[in-house]
Amino acid sequence: MLSRSIVVQSLRSIRDRFFDTRRQKDEQSDVQGTIDDVTCPSLDNLSVDMQFLIMTFLSPQDLCRLGGTSTYWRSMVRDPVLWKYFLLRDMPLWQSVDHLSVPHVELTGSAVLDDSQMQFDYMAEYLRICPACRNQWRHQPRAAFESVTSFFQSFVTVAEPQFAMFGPGLEQLEISLMTTIMNSPDVLPIAGIPQRQIDGIGSGISFLDKDQHRFNIVTLYSTNRTERERARLEHLSLRSKLFVYQEDSESNMPLSLMPMFNQVCQAMNGFIFVANAETERADRGWEEESSQIRVMLDPVMGAVFRPILVLSCVSRETADRRRIPCVTVAHQLHLSSLPNPWMVQDTSAETLTGLLDGIDWLLRQSGVKL
Repeated sequence: MLSRSIVVQSLRSIRDRFFDTRRQKDEQSDVQGTIDDVTCPSLDNLSVDMQFLIMTFLSPQDLCRLGGTSTYWRSMVRDPVLWKYFLLRDMPLWQSVDHLSVPHVELTGSAVLDDSQMQFDYMAEYLRICPACRNQWRHQPRAAFESVTSFFQSFVTVAEPQFAMFGPGLEQLEISLMTTIMNSPDVLPIAGIPQRQIDGIGSGISFLDKDQHRFNIVTLYSTNRTERERARLEHLSLRSKLFVYQEDSESNMPLSLMPMFNQVCQAMNGFIFVANAETERADRGWEEESSQIRVMLDPVMGAVFRPILVLSCVSRETADRRRIPCVTVAHQLHLSSLPNPWMVQDTSAETLTGLLDGIDWLLRQSGVKL
């Protein structure tokens, strides 16, 4: 994390350069008695420390508006050190990141920016990946042709999309995410349990989203309930029976999907991977989980661009229990290297916070919603 003193120092140098340039222009023009905007009683006359403090409380939109008020504030607001500070400060608090908003630069807490970092537009990067800005762009009025497309689409019967849910977050947490979903009709009402099977495996459960779109979730556990509970209590790492592993090897890196699950995965419109985002996950690495995702998304199993929603899940949200930031989860799972659309969404197995936002994204990526 950049220290506040580094940011204030950078802003102070911008302020000094600005006033030196203004003073030189005034001397060259030999203007006497002119009162310019930077000397009038205003926000401009506050100390740099106070100006920086005020900016830390402004939203990205308000900061941009402030930069449009004068040449001075445009220089201050455009400071790359300022926006790198905001990125490092805010990214751990953001609740979602996707394939379009993943950071394009590796951010560190180094105190000094080198030449390549100074040339990078941290302001544009922040505005591109900030969830508040992304939501604002998504909710802008649609063009006329999009409204017409939506109207005609309403006459087309869309098959109920199916999503396979898997991952250690289903099994390692103190509170069961799936149990909470099943007992939360106010969040995801159950629409029914279809009486069909895919290659002998149950058809899952159908739900209704907030816009009354039906979708189906097939839950794929790594092993039976008894073994899962024993592994959770004893903090054991078990091989998932969903995958094939190399013989005579202790490695938990999957090579392929078990043949009995091939037809199931081929029938899916997308996937939901539940990651354990609790900081108490100890020394469990991310390599096995990253490999599981890649095996499940193997083009041999279906369309190349099927979306995957990663639920970055904890048992409960409390002030004394920290979670792994969603940006970190995306980085650890190497999601940026996937050709598929992806999104990491924070959620809680106790309250299902953020789950509807993730489901909404998944349905849009699957073509069910515009």
